[in-house]
Amino acid sequence: MLTQAWGWPWIFHAVALGAVLVLAAVAALVPRTAGREAGRFDLLGTATVTLALTCLVWSLTTARGAGWSDGRVLGALGAAAALLAAFAVIERRRPDALIPPRLFTTGQVAAGNLLMALLGSVWIALFYFLPLYQQQVLGSSPLATGAGQLPLAGANMLGATLAPRISRRIGGPAAVTAALLTEAAGLMWLSRISADGSYLADLLGPSILIGLGLSIAFVQLTALAVDGVPREDAGLAGGLVNTTRQVGGAIGLAALATLAGSVTAHASTRRPPPEALTAGYRTVFAVAAAVLLATALLALLLTRRTSRRTATTPTGPASDPQPA
Repeated sequence: MLTQAWGWPWIFHAVALGAVLVLAAVAALVPRTAGREAGRFDLLGTATVTLALTCLVWSLTTARGAGWSDGRVLGALGAAAALLAAFAVIERRRPDALIPPRLFTTGQVAAGNLLMALLGSVWIALFYFLPLYQQQVLGSSPLATGAGQLPLAGANMLGATLAPRISRRIGGPAAVTAALLTEAAGLMWLSRISADGSYLADLLGPSILIGLGLSIAFVQLTALAVDGVPREDAGLAGGLVNTTRQVGGAIGLAALATLAGSVTAHASTRRPPPEALTAGYRTVFAVAAAVLLATALLALLLTRRTSRRTATTPTGPASDPQPA
């Protein structure tokens, strides 16, 4: 509605206003923690990892126009690698690290974050390319495009509600794998879109599949990433897996946007613009489905391996799993 009435910049104005309101509410309503040393803020680690990710995303997005051999792209990739290595060294040496290395030795934190990063790499891209197809190819208005994604949102809420019940019935590893395969099926269905398609024939069915799979996968992978983490690190583990999802999404969107642009540019030499755009979108959806298929196989492997290791490792009170 904001885009239809006042233009797309108002999306960001609204988000900024909401963030200000949340910050004000936190300052006014959330009590300070008493009786515990807060520790120092890891400014050096925060700055290093932020610069590293900025260089990485910038290089991926710039490579589309400048080419992979461009000196700026190669320099940014090299800087990202050097900064990430420096971040790893910094975190090992700081007593109040932003991401303490010990966190990855407990529970299934490493497995959960890796799988969430892969899921995030296609999650944000989906909500970027799907509206572009609806508006640029099918000719839908911003308001009609948003309304067309309501079934996906409804399926998302339904999946989040059913996720704990599904996990209890078939187990967490099987639930994660099934959810990822369901979303992959929806994306593969989207990879068959055409320039003269329609919402009912091409988008409604895959949207419902994607919504169900996405929400169940999010719930299960979040639970996986905090399972077995000591109580004092539970908040850190929960924040980390959400950050991993966003970082994976930024990197994945940059890479997939570069891929879509390249395919569209190549197709535009012999096809009209709607068909060239559709070719790029189809390629992105197919690659996203392949990423999720690989993630599902990796989830099956990692969750079984970590489950066996957890079952054979004695745990004390400090390592008892906390409820997700």
